[in-house]
Amino acid sequence: MKKVLLVAALLAGATAVHAEDTLKKVKDSGVITMGVRESSGLSYTIGDGKYVGYHIDVCTRFIADLEKQLGRKLETKYQPVTSANRIPLTVNGTIDLECGSTTNNVARQKDVAFGVTTYVEEVRIAVKANSGITGINQLSGKTVATTTGTTSVQTLRKHERAANVDFKEVFGKDHADSFLLLDSGRADAFVMDGSILAKNIATSKNPADFKIVGEVLNVEPIAIMIRKDDPAFKKALDDSIKAQIKSGDLAKTYDKWFLQPIPPTNTKIGLALSPATKDAWANPNDKPMEDYAAKK
Repeated sequence: MKKVLLVAALLAGATAVHAEDTLKKVKDSGVITMGVRESSGLSYTIGDGKYVGYHIDVCTRFIADLEKQLGRKLETKYQPVTSANRIPLTVNGTIDLECGSTTNNVARQKDVAFGVTTYVEEVRIAVKANSGITGINQLSGKTVATTTGTTSVQTLRKHERAANVDFKEVFGKDHADSFLLLDSGRADAFVMDGSILAKNIATSKNPADFKIVGEVLNVEPIAIMIRKDDPAFKKALDDSIKAQIKSGDLAKTYDKWFLQPIPPTNTKIGLALSPATKDAWANPNDKPMEDYAAKK
């Protein structure tokens, strides 16, 4: 037992040292690794190893600011992550920052840290346009898809109990897989962040075949995820985001990805900037999702 405790203590110590040395690690190696998503609303691939999106641009700007701080050019490596493995890959040092669409909540703050909120998400329901479904109360007896490892899983179950409806859950391994469950008819609805739903609809073969319906199921702050107990790296990230807010560049980045045509289909997502996101920019903070729920 003593040996087990000693090993655990050594591992914990190694993790803490590693976390505190991110800036040194990046400066010494000249490499920073960005966790990216294949099919998120804020980070997605257009093929050939190219990743684009709102959070990709935010992180790219941060890396440019970091180069000035460290006084050297950095090579950016892109590491695809999923909803299920993004936290372990952040904790173990495989990625230095996760630029996907991760909700900041109390449970996750036990393992990782977050930059100040860059986007406040609303969880919604996507359905086939001809389904006749207009809200969660009509999902009884239906099959509902969501993505493994996301907060939407808990949101879905909470509303299932509250609305007293009984539906079958199916899980996609990533957001594209979940959307395919809806597109192929294997699911009657897809519950997820509104930006993810809108992006997958906008870039589908027939966007008019789908619509987002019903009430807002949850409000969630989305942020760049980094390792815990690394105040210097977090300060660098927060300072960059705050500078992007102050200069108006973050608003321009939002306009680029949500109100203008986006690749690969040059379709507009069409999500106007919400009052909650405006407030998060006006008062930069890293408050978890539970604080937003308390405001209701």
